[in-house]
Formats: sequence, C-alpha cells, structure tokens
Amino acid sequence: MTTLVLLGLVVLAALWAVAAYNALVALKNRAEAAWNQIDVQLKRRHDLVPNLVETVRGALEYERNTLEAVVAARQRALDAHTPAASAVAEQGLTQALGRLFAVVENYPDLKANQNVLQLQEELTNTENLIAFARQHYNDVVGQYATKRESFPSNLIANQFGFAPREYFAAPEEEKAVPKVSLTGLGTGPTPPAAP
Repeated sequence: MTTLVLLGLVVLAALWAVAAYNALVALKNRAEAAWNQIDVQLKRRHDLVPNLVETVRGALEYERNTLEAVVAARQRALDAHTPAASAVAEQGLTQALGRLFAVVENYPDLKANQNVLQLQEELTNTENLIAFARQHYNDVVGQYATKRESFPSNLIANQFGFAPREYFAAPEEEKAVPKVSLTGLGTGPTPPAAP
C-alpha cells in the first residue's frame, strides 16, 4: 500500500513537472511571437520611411540635413536587435520623423501632396500598431516572468535554463515628467474701466 502511495506521488510530481515545463515553453514561445510581431510592424515603418524621404526630397533640397537625419535614424533602428536597443533607436527615428513633418508643414505644396498625406497616415497607423504590439509583448513577458519566478515552477525554470526576457521599455528621456506652468492662466485681460 505504501508503495502505491509513493508511486502515485511520484507520478503526480512527474505530471506537475511536465505541465510546468510545458507552460514555461508556451509562454516563452508566445513572448518570442510577440517580439516578432513588433519586428513586423517596425519593418513596415522602416519600409515607409524611404518612400516618404523620396517623396519630399525634391521639394526639400534646402532641408538636406533633416532628410539625412531621418535616413541615419532609420539605419540605427534597423541595426537594433534587443528590446532596449530598439526602444532607443525607434525613439530617435520618431524624433527625426517629427522634425521632418514639422519641416513639411512649412511647404504648402508638400502639405497638400496626396502621396505625403497618405504616407503620413500610414506612418500614424503603423505607430498605433507598434504601440499595441509592444503592449502585448510586455504583457506576455510579464506572464512569463511571473511563471518563471513563482514557486514551484521556478524550480523547473532554473533546472532547464528558461532565461528571463527583456521588457520593451521607454527610453529614460521619455519617462521625464513634462514641466507645466499655469502662471498667468485664468487672469484674462483686464476689464475696461467704467466710464
């Protein structure tokens, strides 16, 4: 009888170990798939940038530095392969594109150009998709980290080498709280004196 109880406990422990291992594998693979989805959206963004640069190049001959900054930022973004490096590089690309769009605002012909408008809209949509993909990735990484670090599944994680995943975090400069000054608000113009 004792042998059957011990055998039953060993079988239950083995079943639990298999279930814990499979859950960790599933979360690790979901995190990898979520990162690949970010890559897909970033590639879409990176593919749109040369089209935008070519569309505005002729009209912005005097803004060559702005165009070169966008191209260089795109290359840095293409070269980034970890979540941390990608976050920094993508922030640089976002800033370079923001400067380009600010310059385009100064050129009425470009501002009204259908190709420029369509590329701006596609980039905006892509930015939204990237944000959702990053959020999903971080959610899955959080689930994976919780499973990996929770007892007793951490025993399986440590035994089989389930490495931690890196979150996609905002660069430090984005975390700074903007300074807002309300000085002078609400005072309005001085009412005219009564005659």
